[in-house]
Amino acid sequence: MRTLAVALVLLVLPVLATPIPAGELAGVTLPDRVSVDSRTLVLNGMGLREATFLKVDVYVAGLYLEKESTDAGEIIRSDQAKRLLMKFVRAVGRKDLVKAWNEGFEKTASGSVTALKDRIATFNSWMDDLPNGATMTFTYLPGAGVTVEVQGATKGVIAGPDFAQALFGIWLGPSPPNPGLKEGLLGKH
Repeated sequence: MRTLAVALVLLVLPVLATPIPAGELAGVTLPDRVSVDSRTLVLNGMGLREATFLKVDVYVAGLYLEKESTDAGEIIRSDQAKRLLMKFVRAVGRKDLVKAWNEGFEKTASGSVTALKDRIATFNSWMDDLPNGATMTFTYLPGAGVTVEVQGATKGVIAGPDFAQALFGIWLGPSPPNPGLKEGLLGKH
């Protein structure tokens, strides 16, 4: 009997020791932590971008922060490292991406869009047609700026906390692409 108990423990122990992913949404699984510039960021929440009145799934986004928070304004304004990772669940063309970014920046940074104009143009120039399964990552590091990665390739860094605030404000500001996306990123689902 004792041998059976030991055998069961040995079988169950590896399963219990296996790290459990932090989140799964619309078939996309994200890790609970990522390492960025020797900092550990935790998954704050995940949200689903739905487009059109048909609520077509476009991408799943995960927001990583140094310290979890449900306060969107605090997250936008904070000078902490943060990352937004998007995993596309459908193909999206470059033209549609650029249009969406421009609309997002207009909504979130309406008063300062002129000051951001050149940086937004640089950001838009880095966009590509994205197939289903593509990834895009925006990582802000204080003093460095926002590193933009498309399909795992670093496109460049855009300086300025004002740009980072406008960019993260697209999802966390008062006019997100869809309310459920913002709520999910804030961990409110």
